[in-house]
Amino acid sequence: FRVKNSLYNLVNGASGDAKDAVVILEKTPFQEENISDLLKKHTRLKLQMSNDIYSTYHLYPPPQLSEIKTTVVYPATEKHLQKYLRQEVYLIRETGEDYRNITLPFIQSQSFSIQWVYNILEKTAEADRIIHENPDSSNGFVLIPDFKWNQKQLDDLYLIAICHCRGIKSLRDLTAEHLPLLRNILHEGKEAILNRFGVAGSQLRIYLHYQPSYFHLHVHFTALSYDAPGCSVERAHLLSDVIDNLELDPQYYQKRTLTFALRADEALLKKFQEAGKA
Repeated sequence: FRVKNSLYNLVNGASGDAKDAVVILEKTPFQEENISDLLKKHTRLKLQMSNDIYSTYHLYPPPQLSEIKTTVVYPATEKHLQKYLRQEVYLIRETGEDYRNITLPFIQSQSFSIQWVYNILEKTAEADRIIHENPDSSNGFVLIPDFKWNQKQLDDLYLIAICHCRGIKSLRDLTAEHLPLLRNILHEGKEAILNRFGVAGSQLRIYLHYQPSYFHLHVHFTALSYDAPGCSVERAHLLSDVIDNLELDPQYYQKRTLTFALRADEALLKKFQEAGKA
């Protein structure tokens, strides 16, 4: 599709040399206090169908009520482009041995940058968006709103806790020594959200992804009523369950078979197929 004005200039580069970009358009949630404004004189209705007491319309609201959240990844690598393409999806059952022999070497061979994560931790970017921080280098973290949430309503509340420790890639690296970090994230994260947004811990879904979208340990905090992307059973692992499992067995996530989904074009799927594991 075409984008225009400043966005068009950004995607095509200041020099005019076209480069690939990912542009994500998402309709922002309706805000309860604005619903009545949608039905006033500045809104245009076009009748589509009428049958007895039922009618359907196309509604064209004024610009100030037509906000579309736009996320731009530029310049986008081939990995970015593939990430957002529709693909067939396959479930993988990864044993601890599979992780060590297939997944870990693959992760180590990749060069997907997470400098943006370090920018947040070092406060060279997004420092004004930090909701809470525990500065301890081993057991501390920062809590920051996810870009999926515009912070205008609590129905789709979404925050991310990013740990300061840089040696933990994912769930697979966690052992009992990380329990103080995980407990800090669980308890301090809930307290910070209650204090700032008035949402109780019992109304939050707090979980880790496996596999994560980037390999630096982070925890998702979403409103329990919000069907957030990635909260499905084949990817989300409740933080409270992770803590319980590590208390029972310090090496739980080094040994457990984990299930996750891979798209048809992902190179890791090809590695599992070559090994006869998919």
